Amino acid sequence: MDGGRRMRIDVVTLFPEMIEHAVRFGVTGRARERNLWQLGLWNPRDFARDNHKTVDDRPYGGGPGMVMLPGPLAEAIEAARAAQRAAGITVTRTIHLTPAGIPLTHARVVELAGAKDAGYVLIAGRYEGIDERVAIREVDEEIAVGDFVVSGGELPALMAIDALARQLPGALNDADSATQDSFVAGLLDCPHYTRPEIFEGMQVPAVLLSGNHAAIARWRKMQALGRTSERRPALLEGRTLTALEQDLLAQYRSGETQ
Repeated sequence: MDGGRRMRIDVVTLFPEMIEHAVRFGVTGRARERNLWQLGLWNPRDFARDNHKTVDDRPYGGGPGMVMLPGPLAEAIEAARAAQRAAGITVTRTIHLTPAGIPLTHARVVELAGAKDAGYVLIAGRYEGIDERVAIREVDEEIAVGDFVVSGGELPALMAIDALARQLPGALNDADSATQDSFVAGLLDCPHYTRPEIFEGMQVPAVLLSGNHAAIARWRKMQALGRTSERRPALLEGRTLTALEQDLLAQYRSGETQ
C-alpha cells in the first residue's frame, strides 16, 4: 500500500473461513492482491477459557436463542485492534453489523473508504446477538445493510468490505465505473444494454446506437431520474432538481424516453 492511503479490515467472526473464502473473488479479491487493503480474522472461540470453547449462553430474562458471551468477544476485538496498531494503523473504528444499526449508505461508504490509514474492526455477531455491554464498551458505530435479518453478521460484513474495497483507487480496472454506480449522484443507475441489438424481439434504445454522446448522457440522466422516482422516491425528497432535471423527469413520466 502506498504511504498516503491504506486500509486494513479485521473481522471478528465465528466463521473466519467464510470471510477468507469470499474475499478472494472479483473486485474485492483483486484489490487485495494489489495490496490496496489488508484483512485480519479473529475467532472468539480462540479466546474462550473452557475446554469446550464456549462462546454463547442463554439470555438473562429468558427467551429463545443464545447470546454471544462478552469475554471471548471483547478479547477478540482487542486482539484485532492490537494487530491494527502493529500494522501502523493509528485510528481504528469498531463497527458492529446489526439490523439495529444505522443503514449503510453510499455516502458513508465513500467517507469510510476515503479515510487516510483507515482501520476497521467489523464485528459479525451470531445467535440472538452480542452482549449489550460489549456494544456499549467496545463499539463505535452500528451499521445495518438493510431492514431484514440474516443468520449472522458475516454476509453484511462481506457486503461492507466489497463496498469499501471498490472505492479504493486502483481497485477497478475502469476508474469511471465507481463514479457511475447507483447512488453516486444520489440517484439509481440507468439501464444498460449490450449486444445483440435485438434480443427476443426487444430493441436497444436507438439513442444508445446514435453515437451522439450528449444525447446519450441526457437519456441516461432521464432514466436515472425516472427510475429513482418510480422505485426509490424517498431519494428525491429534499433534493432540489435543476430546471434540466425537472424537464427530463417530466419527459420520462410522459413517456418521451428517447
